[in-house]
Amino acid sequence: QVQLVESGGGLVQAGGSLRLSCAASGSAFSILAMKYFRQFPQKDRELVAGIHSTTGTEYADDVQGRFTISRDGAGNTVFLQMNNLKPEDTADYYCSVWGYKGGRPFHVWGQGTQVTVSS
Repeated sequence: QVQLVESGGGLVQAGGSLRLSCAASGSAFSILAMKYFRQFPQKDRELVAGIHSTTGTEYADDVQGRFTISRDGAGNTVFLQMNNLKPEDTADYYCSVWGYKGGRPFHVWGQGTQVTVSS
């Protein structure tokens, strides 16, 4: 079983920065992609940013240039650096990881972390 632990959410003023992190743990697994989604009240989760082992990074249009997604050297932790935050970035943020374990694909979600941006 691959588990994710998220951290880094909180309250920040508009224009400020936050850094989210998501660490994957378990045994004998490989990661294909790590992504962050966010969910606004009564809305579906939407992709914020993703980092793929082969194709690189992707970003939602409204965070392009403000958010940066990266992985650590070991590849099991993903970071989302969020700069120039806006009140409309206020949401619950979720990490999600796709990969293989024991030859079988897996997809897991983190517990989520709340980001609140005050105006």
